[in-house]
Amino acid sequence: MKKYIYAVMLVMTGIIMTYAQRMIPGQKGFEVTTGTLSGDMPWRNYYLNLGMTLNGKNGNYQLWALEYSHQYSKYKALRLPLETFTAEGGYSFFVLGDAHRNFALNGSLAAVLGYESINRGEALLQDGAKIISDDNFLYGAGGRLSLETYLSDHFVLLLQGRIKAVWGTDLQQFRPSAGLGLRFNF
Repeated sequence: MKKYIYAVMLVMTGIIMTYAQRMIPGQKGFEVTTGTLSGDMPWRNYYLNLGMTLNGKNGNYQLWALEYSHQYSKYKALRLPLETFTAEGGYSFFVLGDAHRNFALNGSLAAVLGYESINRGEALLQDGAKIISDDNFLYGAGGRLSLETYLSDHFVLLLQGRIKAVWGTDLQQFRPSAGLGLRFNF
């Protein structure tokens, strides 16, 4: 019986101690996020996002990120690669969560700037067809809704849904996606 009491006391002290260092204003974090883009082949359409965060007050934070996304478009028997490189800068607002930030729902808005490449810049296809869309510079805005939970004081698990609205593109203007990520707070 004593070992059960000691185990419960150890778990409770661990839980109480993990509340100590969450969302400190000025604290920086590094996050890696990956996920799937909507489309005909969602298992082959993916993105990889590397970002830095800077915590503000009340659970809000600034977000700066670089992203690579890769999609395929079908044309007859061919799969044409569509690649996008973007940089984002924005702010995430605390929407809902508990006082200790075990779980938090955040919404963010960001400005997006980037470049897209269609078929790696090659206009002619193997069957002689010509792609009339060009590689372009993009600009726009993005929104994200993320469910964040602390695994420890420094590690945060992210589950997120995102949408980007971009202009200057010959492809989709609205680009929804869903992903999973991990943040390390320094």
